[in-house]
Amino acid sequence: MKIIKDKKIVDDNWSHLADDEAISQGDITVSLSRWKDEKSSLRDHAGKIGIRLAPADHLEDIADDLANFQLIGLEFPAFTDGRSFSHARLLRSRYQYEDEIRAMGHYMADQVFYLARVGVNAFQLENTAELEVALSTINDFSVQYQASTN
Repeated sequence: MKIIKDKKIVDDNWSHLADDEAISQGDITVSLSRWKDEKSSLRDHAGKIGIRLAPADHLEDIADDLANFQLIGLEFPAFTDGRSFSHARLLRSRYQYEDEIRAMGHYMADQVFYLARVGVNAFQLENTAELEVALSTINDFSVQYQASTN
């Protein structure tokens, strides 16, 4: 699968495991609930570890664990749910998280510019045919009126 990362279309090498799925080799992401339940064994995983956060999840629950994650996937269950925008902004500004923040799920290519402004640097689109369009929207505006994380 292809994604946008750091303003380029690249191959995605991460496996996004369901809560009941066996731990696989390589780079994996898990849900917040699975991280809480299996934290000690996941820390020993040979590959990179990422976590997926739903809009209702609280960043305070992972604040002390951020150094363990090379990827934080922010889930968008619907393009009208903007709570993950706030998660991205807080991860960059309050928690000083510097690794990959990835938008995942149901959001529109038109939202990529705004997601990048709050700190998202990777985009996993439901429809990979829209990758080129989404990539082009990152530079939609040359003048901004608000501060950003980048």
